[in-house]
Amino acid sequence: MPALRFSANVSWLFPEISDVPGRIRAAARAGFRAVEVAWPYDCQPGEVRAALAEERLQLVLLNTPPGDTQAGELGLAAVPGRQDGFRTGLEQAVKWAVDLGCKRIHLMAGRVPAGLERESAEKEMEETFVENLRYAADILNEAGLVGLIEPINCRITDPRYFLNTPQHAAEILGKVGKDNLKMQMDLFHWQIMDGNLTQNINKYFPLIGHVQIAQVPHRHEPDSPGELNFPYLFHLLEELGYQGFVGCEYKPLGDTVAGLGWMEAYQKSCKDEGKPN
Repeated sequence: MPALRFSANVSWLFPEISDVPGRIRAAARAGFRAVEVAWPYDCQPGEVRAALAEERLQLVLLNTPPGDTQAGELGLAAVPGRQDGFRTGLEQAVKWAVDLGCKRIHLMAGRVPAGLERESAEKEMEETFVENLRYAADILNEAGLVGLIEPINCRITDPRYFLNTPQHAAEILGKVGKDNLKMQMDLFHWQIMDGNLTQNINKYFPLIGHVQIAQVPHRHEPDSPGELNFPYLFHLLEELGYQGFVGCEYKPLGDTVAGLGWMEAYQKSCKDEGKPN
């Protein structure tokens, strides 16, 4: 069983550093081989590219633009009437991904629009989501990229986010029917919405295109107090043969580097067991 590889989500880690290129360099110094970033679009692409090249890091994930954040938007893929905005954002994300050598884009579903109830908006939003994902899959395929959809819990993190369970995400992927669209599994969200992680991971593993981690309920380091047994979950992913990176998308309790003891312990155990990197 190969050892898992970890990527630093620099939208969350190293908060003491104000700029994305600086956080990329900090991730490399901390021992990461890859990074992910939600929205790099306020940076100059050349600055991000230079930091990745200097540190010999991979960029493994970025998100489509969130839309009009002042109006409360957090993604547009499932939002009726915002198809043009989604396509414009997708074009921007693809351009960045190709330029930076990133192979995965999280296609953010978005929130139920203000003034609407989830139940009444469900049908139209799902139809919009399926339509936009089919369009996106073709664009991504031309560029050799993979699109991801992520269930985000509506109990703690975002009550109005449209896509919030792995079951719904699997249904959506089935309706879209495109091989280059996968599910982004954030164990923090999956535990809050459904639990039953062993069965859900086994069931949906063929659909999983990226993994992210944080402890529940406070979204801190994997070895912080909480509900999830990460040594067990890491072993499960190893047994299943997960080949991608595991994104560290959590809020450090203090200094980011000081909180990486969990990763050092994991890597030491793998070395002791002779697991290939």
